[in-house]
Parts: sequence; structure tokens; C-alpha cells
Amino acid sequence: MEMENYIPPFSITNTMLSLVADIAEKTGRITNYRSFETKPYLRRNNRIRSIHSSLAIEANFLSLDEMKSVIDGKTVIGPEKDIQEVKNTYQAYDMLGKFDPYSISDLKKLHGIMTYLTVQESGVFRTHNEGVFNGDVCIFMAPPPQFVPGQMQALFDWMRKARQTVHPLILSSVFHYEFVFIHPFSDGNGRMARLWQTALLSEWNPAFQYLPLESRIHEFQDGYYNAISQCHGNGNSDAFIEFMLDKINLTLDRALKQISEKDAYLTGAVQNLLEVMEYDVPYTAAQLMTRLGLKSKDNFRKLYLNPALEKGLIVMRIPDKPTSRNQTYIRK
Repeated sequence: MEMENYIPPFSITNTMLSLVADIAEKTGRITNYRSFETKPYLRRNNRIRSIHSSLAIEANFLSLDEMKSVIDGKTVIGPEKDIQEVKNTYQAYDMLGKFDPYSISDLKKLHGIMTYLTVQESGVFRTHNEGVFNGDVCIFMAPPPQFVPGQMQALFDWMRKARQTVHPLILSSVFHYEFVFIHPFSDGNGRMARLWQTALLSEWNPAFQYLPLESRIHEFQDGYYNAISQCHGNGNSDAFIEFMLDKINLTLDRALKQISEKDAYLTGAVQNLLEVMEYDVPYTAAQLMTRLGLKSKDNFRKLYLNPALEKGLIVMRIPDKPTSRNQTYIRK
């Protein structure tokens, strides 16, 4: 990588242009809804899902419910490092919109927050060789540590120039791949790459602060690493850009579904039920009644639970035994 006037190798494909057009249209619709401003529970749920997915990719084994408990300050039984990672990542994501995504010093500062008490080299570039792994499989070996400061400076210099001419959707994806390739820190590179892409996208449209892009990456984790590996072999980031744009598009589809769930066809009771349920967290009927402040099981089932089940807004964890004592419900 030449340091002076470095330009990351990538090209603009028809697939990218089509996806950018789709994403721009959908982000416009989300902005017009002003949905995240009027639904604080949705902002919080999506933020926690982002954190859970980003950490799960890095082999943090706490469940979504356990992570929520950690964030709420409740006692959770689990590995101390995993618990600290949740606290750190929540604090880092809470700073979205409050730091400069084109600043290396802010990058190091956020890495210090992200890895507080969990790694020795926190907030500083690595001093030893590192590889990029998917589980136990090495995708590639990162550049030697002595090249890292110059490569990071060249990447940020390019971003500051390119932001005038390269669409943020593409620029942020190029950055994500180049960052993973350089692998500047001893630990936390994946988390930082995903946070930083979100920061770059949020500067373009603040709605991205509350869009759980990390959940789509986690869902397609093998594809994520395959795209990185393919780019490393091809010598450009085209495949990764297309992968990320596709997952951003899927994230927006899910978000539009979320915010349209308060349409007129839903009764007030079903809307209230959805608002007390977090995504992908199982609840018993008793827990839901408590959250809603209800005492009548018949009214709960008739007005709240059954209509939501019929519309596919929630599902049973044990669908073949609907009356099971162990039955729980999940919002999808």
C-alpha cells in the first residue's frame, strides 16, 4: 500500500448503483416517518440488537436478554469479560453522533472505550502480527504492525478527500473492508469496523444510529467472511461493497416493517402488546400481562395475544403445543 495519495482499489458496479438507489429511497421513507423519534423503545431495542449481534460475531455468548439485563444494571451470571464487553460496547454506541468518524484520534478514543478492561493494548495500534479469523479458520494475515500507522493515516486521508465525490454508502463499505484488512488493533477490530461504518452512515442519515445493520451481518456471518476473503484474493473491495449494500438494504426492509406496524389496521391493544415486547426475547403470557397491567386472561388472549398471533406479528416458541405450560411468545 503506497502511503501518499492512496486510493483503495474498488470499482462502481451496476449492482452497487441499483442498491444505492434502493437504499436512498428507503432511507427517505424512514426519515419521513420520523419513526425513531416517536418510538424510543424501538431505538433502544434496535441499539441492543446491534450490540448483541456485533458481539456474537466475536464469540460473546451472552444472550440478547442477558445483555439487556447488563445494560439495565442487573446482575447477570456469565464470563466477566463478556459482561464488560457489553458495557463497553453500549457506551461506545451511545457516542454515535458525538465523535468525528474522519478522525484517527477519535477512532483510538472509541477503541479505548470499546475494549476497556478487556485487552492490554486498548486505544492504541497493535505492536505485533495479527490475522483475520472466522472461528478457528484464518482468512488472511494482516500487514506487519510497523505499517499500520501509515496505512491508517492514508485510509483516513483518502476518506476525507473522497467524501466529496464517493457516496457515503460506498465510502463506508470501502472503509469497513480496508479497516478489516489493515486490522489496526490487537483486538476489537470487527466491532470497531461495524461501529465506524454505522458512524459514517449516520452522518449521512441519522436514522442509521438506530438501524441494527449488525444483526444482518450476524445472520449472514459466513457470507461476511467469504466476501472479505474474496476481496483479499481479488485485490479489490468490490465483493464486500456489494455484500454490505445488500445487507443495508435488508436492514431497511426490516425497519420499514417495524415502523409500519403502527398502521391503522392494528388495534390499540395489539399496538400496546408490540410496544412492551422486545424483538427476539421470549415472554410468557403472565409476563406480558404484567407488562400490560392486565388481570383478565380471557381479555388478554381475545384482544391482544390471538390477533397478534393471527397477523404473524408474534410467534409461539412451541407451536405444536399451543397450550403448553412452558409456552412463550416472541416478537418477530
